[in-house]
Amino acid sequence: MENQPLISIALDKLGIEHTVFHHPGQVDSLEQAAQERNQRLEQVVRSILFRLSENEYLMVLVAGPKQISWKALRKYIGQSRITLASEDEVLAVTGYRIGTVSPFGLPRPLRILIDQSVLKESEISIGSGMRNTGIIMKSADLRRALRDAEIVSLLDK
Repeated sequence: MENQPLISIALDKLGIEHTVFHHPGQVDSLEQAAQERNQRLEQVVRSILFRLSENEYLMVLVAGPKQISWKALRKYIGQSRITLASEDEVLAVTGYRIGTVSPFGLPRPLRILIDQSVLKESEISIGSGMRNTGIIMKSADLRRALRDAEIVSLLDK
């Protein structure tokens, strides 16, 4: 298929049903992505990369605009010092640019945490690895595809 994101190919190999959504133009916000995909903000999943130490990273999937509690994350992983990965680190570790990051098709294994907020929605969308393109799928299928991921509760209350 022409213009098929690598993530879509990876999901096909896993037998995971999904839809590739191409936005009509440039996507500049979470709100715009949700609106054009005919979804609520909570259905758009952000894949956020954290740096734990030199060459050690962790990805957290979180629903919509919700904010991760740094305190809860530090406690969960048992580490006091963590930072957000830089734009260069995100590209080097995931192979994707910020705004297109996905937990699929990564160049190396990565510990992935899925915040419970993601699984509260039956249908979600995630980054496709390509600009202005999203992957729409069922959260149960995301869970099935990422069976090694840890389900956590990391949101600010």
